[in-house]
Amino acid sequence: MSKFTTLKIALIGLVIVSCGDKKQDKDKVVENTVPHVEIQKIGELKIAYYDQDSMKLNFEYYKQQDKIVQKKQLAFNAIIEKKRAEGQSYLEMYSKRAQNNELSQDDMKGYEENLQKMEAEIMQYQQVEGAKLEQETMKKLEVIGNKIESFSKKYCLEHGIDILLIYAKGGQFNYINPSMNVTKEFTAYLNQNENQIKKELGKK
Repeated sequence: MSKFTTLKIALIGLVIVSCGDKKQDKDKVVENTVPHVEIQKIGELKIAYYDQDSMKLNFEYYKQQDKIVQKKQLAFNAIIEKKRAEGQSYLEMYSKRAQNNELSQDDMKGYEENLQKMEAEIMQYQQVEGAKLEQETMKKLEVIGNKIESFSKKYCLEHGIDILLIYAKGGQFNYINPSMNVTKEFTAYLNQNENQIKKELGKK
């Protein structure tokens, strides 16, 4: 069973642009989404990047989905712990009666068979329900990742960025000049388009 303490958006590589319009939510504080850095050029290309780890800490829709997954993971773990506690209690009762010579051979066999069944049920629950949780999480990653890619294209075209790289620890890039960093502005752009993102994800 994989652990799901946090989601990881699978977007490694570079995103090249297409365009679209954005709407501001009048009830929210509007943050600046225009890159304030001088975007680096290679030939005629304008290149920038965002830090994946930093963005996911501030992208509101991502955080909402992360909380949903974590809540389900905690519930899953609680059920596993409850089943294990029941099995431990049953084992202790069996051991106590066996030490006091209160059990016949048939009784002992029955206890041992029940313990095996309880352990098998725990394993089956972990495999079946754990797989469902993993599939649900991966589906969220996929649809959110696709939507971030879509909005990154719009963002890039609006601001004349030809290539938007994704920086992450352990990723393809060991170092990128910080002057190319547009993480704050791009995250603000995603948050300001959150309603549109939710609307489009709702169609999936």
